[in-house]
Amino acid sequence: HVMVTYWRLNMESLQVSDYMNHHPVKLTEDMTVAEAVERLLANNQTGGAVQNARGQVTGFLSEQDCLKMMIESSYYREQVCRVKDIMQTTVSAVKPWNSVLEVAQRLINERPRVFPVIDDDGALVGVINRAAVLKAIDKQLQSGYDKMAV
Repeated sequence: HVMVTYWRLNMESLQVSDYMNHHPVKLTEDMTVAEAVERLLANNQTGGAVQNARGQVTGFLSEQDCLKMMIESSYYREQVCRVKDIMQTTVSAVKPWNSVLEVAQRLINERPRVFPVIDDDGALVGVINRAAVLKAIDKQLQSGYDKMAV
């Protein structure tokens, strides 16, 4: 019981800022979807936050959004599709000071693959994905096992 309490307290002290990607793909509302797809693929990101001209996060574009648009081939061929045309406008974001444990619980309940990390002004400061959260939890578990072995 003491070990579980210790582990939970340590997990709650791990902040998103310690595990987030500090250099996320930055997408803009007026960017073409083709350019956005190239950026996501080049950076091995499954989605990215969309920013307005002031740098505030106004949407999110996922691989799924891009795939849906691309298979609707008549639309894709006839005109240039912009990110703002297909992005999700409801954004599940986290703050840099949120605990990794809190993000893990949200990943279970909300099932996104990646969360944009925004500051109090709504500006993008990073992203955190499932793999980064798993890494943080694994590191904490390993640390707990090492303490128990002593």
